[in-house]
Amino acid sequence: MESIALTKSQARKIILTAAGLAQKAQFGTGIEAVYRVIDHLGFVQLDTNYVVERAHHHVMAARVPDYQTEWLADLCEDGRIYEYFTSDAGYLPMCDFRFSLPVKRAFETDGKPLTKPEINLMKQILDRVEREGPLMVGDFENDRQEASSGWWDWRPSKVALERLYLNGELMISRTKAFQKVYDLPLNLVPQETDLSLPTEEEYARFVIHRTIGALGIASVKEMAWRARRVKGNLIKKELEIMVQTGEIKTVVVDGLKGPFFMLPDQEIGVGLSNEVFILSPFDILNVFRHRLKDFFNFDYQIECFVPAPKRLYGYFSLPVLAGETFIARMDAKADRKQKVLIVHNIHFEPIKLQSVIIEKFTQTLKEFVQFNQCQDIVFKRSNNEIYLEKIRKGFLYK
Repeated sequence: MESIALTKSQARKIILTAAGLAQKAQFGTGIEAVYRVIDHLGFVQLDTNYVVERAHHHVMAARVPDYQTEWLADLCEDGRIYEYFTSDAGYLPMCDFRFSLPVKRAFETDGKPLTKPEINLMKQILDRVEREGPLMVGDFENDRQEASSGWWDWRPSKVALERLYLNGELMISRTKAFQKVYDLPLNLVPQETDLSLPTEEEYARFVIHRTIGALGIASVKEMAWRARRVKGNLIKKELEIMVQTGEIKTVVVDGLKGPFFMLPDQEIGVGLSNEVFILSPFDILNVFRHRLKDFFNFDYQIECFVPAPKRLYGYFSLPVLAGETFIARMDAKADRKQKVLIVHNIHFEPIKLQSVIIEKFTQTLKEFVQFNQCQDIVFKRSNNEIYLEKIRKGFLYK
């Protein structure tokens, strides 16, 4: 099949439209817009880091201007979305529930065999949840036999709960404090939900469609990542068939090594509003770092996992996007007691910014302050004092 040739700029516009960042409120407003975002992306990554508002809320606030943090919980309670660990932990539309089953089967069958005590403990825990209803880790006695050796050294009951969650025998809901509550699927999954196990071909085609739909333009690398929990998956085989039948189009992007793929109905030449977005490191646009470098010439790494002496930009730097260009990265922390957003560092990329972009960035910052339940902002440093001074003045004249 003949490939579609794109410039990098055309590719970026397709990617940003697929990500829901072509304009403010691309999916509308209100709780229905939140559902539309999840239904379109197919997966919104969840993260517990609370330096600024948690990633899943941040993703939504960037796309839904009137977003309220309780809306995700409301959609879960209504049975329209659910939480699971497919490729990573995140929220997914309930209509896709059956496609989590191959992942759950993989968690159940892969890895080293469980010992008899581990199996017995899982049965005991499942029996308690069936008899008593939803339970938290704190509802189980501390059954640790030895002192903890580190952050991820969970006690046996916690390990058992997580295994039951991953293999699908339990599901998760959240308290207002974001603590996990383990419950039976029959209490959280609507009765009309399709629970049939997809074939290997169906699963592969689902991952291909979902990955390309969310990314706009995707490589086999990203599709394989989304399906990596299911060993021996048929991603490459089914992709070849879908390309041959015209269900998927091959794309050549100027200056980049492909191949890339996109959906046949994808519009080329879409426009952007050139709005400014402060994004989460775990936003769908940012999770594949190689794509940022290839398509956007933005070399990004979240540095909370980097030893402090080796950090270049800050502990939790947030990418700042203007139109189709990343203009800065901002290391910020919400001091919730003092209600102040502390911006430790704004590092601007080596590009000239027009005053209108600085003004839009300032307005987005004001919205970000409110989103983080703060009332004021403090700037510590920047590599461009001229731009920073313009932003400061923008806050003085509210």
